[in-house]
Amino acid sequence: MRHIPLRRRVAAACTGVVAVGALTLAGLTGSATAAPEPRATPASAPDAALLRAMERNLGLTPAEARQRIAGEAAATDIAATLKQRLGASFAGARVTGDGATLIVATTDPAERRTITAAGARAERADHALAELEAAKAGLDAAAGRRAPEGVPLWYVDTTASRVVLQATDRAAADRFAAAAGVDRALVKVVRASEEPRTYADLRGGDAYYMNGSGRCSVGFPVKRGASQAGFVTAGHCGTVGTTTTGVNQQAQGTFQGSTFPGRDYAWVATNANWTPRNLVNGYGNADVTVAGSTPLVGASICRSGSTTGWRCGTVQQLNTSVTYPQGTVSGVTRTSVCAEPGDSGGSFISGNQAQGMTSGGSGNCSQGGTTYFQPLAPALSAYGLTLVTGNDGGGPGPTDPPTEPGGTWAAGTAYAVGATVTYGGTTYRCLQAHTAQAGWQPPNTPSLWQRV
Repeated sequence: MRHIPLRRRVAAACTGVVAVGALTLAGLTGSATAAPEPRATPASAPDAALLRAMERNLGLTPAEARQRIAGEAAATDIAATLKQRLGASFAGARVTGDGATLIVATTDPAERRTITAAGARAERADHALAELEAAKAGLDAAAGRRAPEGVPLWYVDTTASRVVLQATDRAAADRFAAAAGVDRALVKVVRASEEPRTYADLRGGDAYYMNGSGRCSVGFPVKRGASQAGFVTAGHCGTVGTTTTGVNQQAQGTFQGSTFPGRDYAWVATNANWTPRNLVNGYGNADVTVAGSTPLVGASICRSGSTTGWRCGTVQQLNTSVTYPQGTVSGVTRTSVCAEPGDSGGSFISGNQAQGMTSGGSGNCSQGGTTYFQPLAPALSAYGLTLVTGNDGGGPGPTDPPTEPGGTWAAGTAYAVGATVTYGGTTYRCLQAHTAQAGWQPPNTPSLWQRV
């Protein structure tokens, strides 16, 4: 079963991600030196277009959609803190279909009280998340040396506590696992049911055209440095040097960086006639203002596409590897959102949280399908970009004088859990230990920083 790229002569894409649930933050037990508990940060009102899409695709009322968005935001905070508390025993987190329950898995039965005290449901797992991710990394490395035949898809499934290999036959999966040196006990083989391919006939966001012919979609507007404007999109849309024209067919920009396969992201630097805005095209509805975040498995997620408009589904797996005819792409997120040719490169957003760019998938929006998106953070980091965010619907234009928010946060600095920084006049507390990179400013990375 092959993954077929859907690169057509014309394309455009944009996506949306939405969260779900009705969780409340509860106290966390643990040692006195543990990181402070996260507080739910008030979210901006959900966009009406997203609520309508959730009502249509997920069978929710607007009130239920709002409840899911609020609940999943709270669940994300709890899950991030528990990941730090559980350490090596952490085995993954997800929300149930209705978003009312956060499930956190652990390999240590003694940690069940810590999980339940936080307001989540504890689940015993055979393998820690770190162990499964290490196994998947081995598979990724093997695929980098030689793309596996008969194994179109693999991912960490925290529900099964295994690395799942979708394969046309078991022998192909066994050969792949053996070549990667992965313990067979960590692997679960299922029959391949998908034929992922890239969506080169791109949808969502505003359309743009490559070299005057092929069409893709803007993922998210970004800036490099103080003045250079541009946008991120799918890497399979163009190579370095590819020129673009905008939705109005006027000269727009040039691909400055492109990665595909391996990952599926690119960035285009635009000329001074284009002003970056922190918006996603609502296609007949109000535009959506975006920030940044990371979804949980099981959370609802939506995208806006120029071919199919707003479509919603749920997050199925994070950190997935999928093989297209051109090669393997790793680190994408697998979703139940449908898409069709023309959606590639477009925006996935959750509520108002920017998530990533449409990569590819299988099926269509008539019979249902599976779509993968490239998370946003690696693209921002790779090219030193900053997501355009804010409450005014846009940022300064490409010709505006440089403006720096100021503060103690700095790229290249190693931050420990509980460390505090200031950025743009606001104080943030570190939720996950990391070394800061360009594009990972606190307002853009709520999985790393909590506003206090």
